[in-house]
Amino acid sequence: MPSGKMVKFILYEVLQFAALIVPIFVIMERFALLIHRLKKLDLTVYWLVVAVSIAYVTSVTLLVWAPLKYVILKQRRFITEVTQWRPTALAYLILSTLPCFAVLIASSKVQVDMGCKLDHFVELPVSLVLFSLICVDIIERIRPCNLTGKSDSLNPDFDMPGPVLTHLEQVTTVSAQLHPNESQNSLTQGRPETRNGRTSRRWEDFAGSPSSRAYLYSSSSRSWSYSGPFSFLWWKDERSEVVLDSFLFWLDTAEMLRITGETSIFYSGWVFPVYILCFLSTLRIIITPQNPLLSFAGFFLQDLPFFIIRVALIAVFGNVTPVFYPLKNVLVSLTFIYFTFLTKLRIFNRRRMF
Repeated sequence: MPSGKMVKFILYEVLQFAALIVPIFVIMERFALLIHRLKKLDLTVYWLVVAVSIAYVTSVTLLVWAPLKYVILKQRRFITEVTQWRPTALAYLILSTLPCFAVLIASSKVQVDMGCKLDHFVELPVSLVLFSLICVDIIERIRPCNLTGKSDSLNPDFDMPGPVLTHLEQVTTVSAQLHPNESQNSLTQGRPETRNGRTSRRWEDFAGSPSSRAYLYSSSSRSWSYSGPFSFLWWKDERSEVVLDSFLFWLDTAEMLRITGETSIFYSGWVFPVYILCFLSTLRIIITPQNPLLSFAGFFLQDLPFFIIRVALIAVFGNVTPVFYPLKNVLVSLTFIYFTFLTKLRIFNRRRMF
């Protein structure tokens, strides 16, 4: 009977491979059907396009995907040294997402040239491409964790739920740093008063208490606990939060892809920059989740270009997207510029004394 690690490995690999090939087959089938309806010929053209998709998937699987997985499984040196980016995500973008977006753009161009508007790929194909991308991201992030039992909070891909002790150091008291005479005088002046011939032990308790040690915690949020009848509402697991974070991470890109479903945009020249910017925003999946470069990439690959293209689309086509999204883009861009660059200037670096 296979072990749990083997079952998890097979499950992850099957899901990733399905996310690689399913969007290609679905979009190519829709494209083949579109060509068949435009040309009004027999099914030869339809099956020819389907055969091309099968040949493409077979080629990239044998020549790129399988060798890459083998190298990662064997943990070759040039793969194990990769810590700031994810090779599997890069291969998925090049082999699946890029061809799918190219076919979608070609579908728009073919229909415009033929003077027909039959299919603008509004729902299933576009949603399936992004959903598969999110699944690959989730699998890559949750792969080091167990599927059963408690999660491993020490995994670097997860945000630790509470303060974690990272350094323990004995702090030298003030009295130890003073000269003996000065220390004795200071302690005499600082001791609590004697009541009924008995000195309060609060000073000694404080000197020997754990608060005399310095605990340097990480910058994570405080861990909350509750032991009442509704304690199950306080349960927290990082593995489930990875799924939520992944979908929220791609929410802006999903809205931008939804805009391409508008007929006026899909059959115009604006479909080219929209899909190109959407693909550039997906390049963020290559960077590891805890990499500081992720915020820089989010600004230059998503928020800034998305704000420009959204303002242009609203000016040309009207309210094709909610105003909430360009406001989000401009707010994130301004805060990134301010806290990253402007706060280093002398005029913004003055400390206020309270």
